[in-house]
This record gives sequence, structure tokens and C-alpha cells, in this order.
Amino acid sequence: MSSVKKVVLAYSGGLDTSIILKWLQDNYHCEVVTFTADIGQGEELEPARAKAQAMGVKEIYIDDLREEFARDFVFPMFRANALYEGEYLLGTSIARPLIAKRLVEIAIETGADAISHGATGKGNDQVRFELGAYALKPDIRVIAPWREWDLLSREKLMQYAETHGIPVDFAKKGKKSPYSMDANLLHISYEGGILEDPWLEPEDDMWRWTLPPEKAPDQPCYVELTYERGDVIAVDGQPLSPAQVMAHLNKLGGENGIGRDDIVENRYVGMKSRGAYETPAGTIMLKAHRAMESLTLDRESAHLKDDLMPRYASMIYNGYWFSPEREALQALIDKTQERVNGTVRMKLYKGNVIVAGRKSEDSLFDANIATFEDDAGAYHQGDAEGFIKLNALRLRVAARRRK
Repeated sequence: MSSVKKVVLAYSGGLDTSIILKWLQDNYHCEVVTFTADIGQGEELEPARAKAQAMGVKEIYIDDLREEFARDFVFPMFRANALYEGEYLLGTSIARPLIAKRLVEIAIETGADAISHGATGKGNDQVRFELGAYALKPDIRVIAPWREWDLLSREKLMQYAETHGIPVDFAKKGKKSPYSMDANLLHISYEGGILEDPWLEPEDDMWRWTLPPEKAPDQPCYVELTYERGDVIAVDGQPLSPAQVMAHLNKLGGENGIGRDDIVENRYVGMKSRGAYETPAGTIMLKAHRAMESLTLDRESAHLKDDLMPRYASMIYNGYWFSPEREALQALIDKTQERVNGTVRMKLYKGNVIVAGRKSEDSLFDANIATFEDDAGAYHQGDAEGFIKLNALRLRVAARRRK
């Protein structure tokens, strides 16, 4: 511990990281630099500065990373149509490499010996933060208090906060959050509380961003997304930045009951975990992007992407954003997106995301070939006989052998 003179802490100002700040000061006897990232969680971040100052912190970083998060992390991931285990849109997973990157940058800027985070020893985030940090600075030291201290319950944390006079809102009058929550531009997640019983339905008042579908408007909402090289560049004809796209679609989706999910997932550390998620913009973007690709992407390219997508999604979930294999896959994915251009019209209605239309100057759809009417010789149906017989050859040979 004595070798650490300065540490950069990923700091939210909440219960866990406020206690970690004090614990680092008392146990490592080091200077602590705090870093708070604005990645669209929708919370006022200046109170974190005041709390850090009150605890003697001299170097305080509060960075607006919303555009970088959307542009360099979320949008590349959505070019791949990434879903973990068929359901999870990776809202927490994709934010961690950005935070790790900035932690390392600040450590270099301030001459810190180590970085620290508030992830527990049971979760995925410890892996994501640390794999990202080591990939960017191999000799960085990581301090993970949850793997070192004995404050392994909410009650012990509250007691520690009270004993050391740590200003934490939850400590007032015994209040505590019923859920462990994480929010950013892509999603808000909920774990703990009654969610630890997979049979129990989430409480109605848990959800923060979305209306229940049954209370959403009775009239559908239409929205048009314009794509360029696989990324949304405009909504309803209005050019928007990546972060603006996501903020706008979060609002529209939330108003129409879109984006709720309740999942039991397999954590990288080996256990199953139940979480509830709200991902309005992501739910719309995934459906719209696949619709755009259906019109503009060659069949084999599309099928290859679908084959590779689960691997790509697992890389992100497990913390390998900065790995050579993810970067290689990203290059392939980005190559496929060169002609994924055009507009998709989406219909949002009571929790449903419906494709209502798509168009593109790069469309591979040829109505002259696909028509059920007279195609004027565009497609010679008789050619199909030889095609079928050649593809059936191995099946016919095998059938004869069996006889």
C-alpha cells in the first residue's frame, strides 16, 4: 500500500464510491483524484464535485463524454446488431471501456500510480474496467476495494459512512435504494431487491424512463431514421449528432412504452444474474438498422455478420473492447456498412417497434425480379430446376446409399 502515492478513482458521489474515497485515504494514505463521467445518466453531477471537495480532494475531473460514448462506442456496436444471449443490448457493458480509457488518461495526466473502481468481486464490471485499463496501460495498478475490505453488506457500508461522517444521501433516516442501478445514454439497468427472485415481476414504480405499454398513447408514433454508412445521421430529416439521436429516441421510445426487458443472464465470472433494463433508443435503433441492412446488404455479408454477432457481443459483454479480435471484427463490420445508406420509417405503438417502410439509393431490392406479376424475362424460372438438382445431388446420393 505504501507504494501508492496517488490514485484515480471512478467516482459517482454515491454511497459506494464515497466510502471508497475515504477508505483509500485511510488505508493507502494516498492522494485521491476523482473522475466522474457524464455519459448521459441524466443526473446532476456537480454535487459529486462538492462531496469530493468536502473530503479533501484537490484534483477533480467531471467530463462530458456523451458524444464520445455515442459516436465511438455505441454506434460502432449497433453496426454489428449486437445482442448478448439474444436479448441484452449491452448498455452497461459498452460504457465500461470508455470509463477505463479515461481513467488511464487521467492517471497519465496526473502522474497517478493506480486507478480504482467501485465494482464488486461478483460482477462483470470489475473485469471490464480492468481488462480495458490493462490493454491501454499494461503496467497500471488497479485497486478494487470490494476485493480487499470487509464491508461486504449494505449495513456495514452505511455504518462506515456514519462513523466517518461521509455525506451520503442514502444514509439519512436509514433510507436506501432498493435497487442497484446504472444509467447512461443507452439504458438504465436495475438489479437487487425483489429482482433477486426471478419469479417476481418488477414493481411498476421501478421503471424510470418508459411508460407501461398499456398506458402508452392509443395513436402510433411514426419516426424516420436516415442512415449513412450504418449510422443514424438524422431523425425526421433533421441532422443530429449521435448523442442527440439517442436522447431523442429515448424520449420517443419511453413515451410509447418501448425498451423494457427482464433478463436472466450468464455473467462472465460464472453465475447467473437477473436484471431489468430500459433501452428505448437501442430497441428502436436495432430494429431500424436491421431493416436498413435488409435492403442494402448482400445476402452472404448479412449472414456472415449474423454468424459473427454473438461472438462480437460476448467480447463486449466480457470486457474485450480493446482486444485485437474485437478490433479485427469491427473492421470487417465497418466494411459491410459502406452502402448501408437510406431511410427507415418506424412505427412506435404500445411497446412495439414496427418497420413501416424503407428506401435507399443503394437498395439491392429489384422489383422487376421479385414481382409476382410478369417480369418481362428479368428472371428465367426454368433455371431453378438445375439449381435445385445440383443442390439436391448430395442428398440424393446419401438417400441411395441408405437404401
